[in-house]
Amino acid sequence: MLSSLFIGFGLVASAFASQALPDFLVPGNCANVKVQDKFDLRRYHGRWYQTEIMENAYQPYTKCINSFYDYSDADYGFRVATAGFSPKDEHLKLEGKIYPTKEFAASHMLIDFPTVMGYPYQVIETDYETYSCVYSCLDWNTYKTEFGFVFSRTPQNGGPATQKCAEVFRRNGVDFSKFLTVPHSAECSYRA
Repeated sequence: MLSSLFIGFGLVASAFASQALPDFLVPGNCANVKVQDKFDLRRYHGRWYQTEIMENAYQPYTKCINSFYDYSDADYGFRVATAGFSPKDEHLKLEGKIYPTKEFAASHMLIDFPTVMGYPYQVIETDYETYSCVYSCLDWNTYKTEFGFVFSRTPQNGGPATQKCAEVFRRNGVDFSKFLTVPHSAECSYRA
């Protein structure tokens, strides 16, 4: 995992050297979000639907995005399968892990997927049954890579999860106008 982080820093450094910045690297610094206290990993287990997201180059899908978080006491974290449909209507699936580290609270986890370097997975707020507001951001000097996710237990756009997370993100200094709606319809097949 650490080697992935160094490779990521190397890629950013070489981008700076060539003066061509990747699309996901933008001026600014990450918001200083407050993560949820007393986070219960066992209650977070199960299926979540992404209903609104900040554009994310690491996700190959654009609609019907859903994840299954399988909690493991032995791993003290989750095996996660995330799936959805690409812009060409191909069903795609990624599998990886998300887990707490000793350096941070349990709600400040680390993403460990084969195609993603070690980004934080910060649960700002969740009620475990309706919504989860997740922030993922890394600072690179005066630039940042910033991603945000509204997760819902149902594939409903504009519902209670969206309303609650919009308020939570704004309160934490994250610009909710940057979020895009993830289409969910009767044609979706949830196979994560």
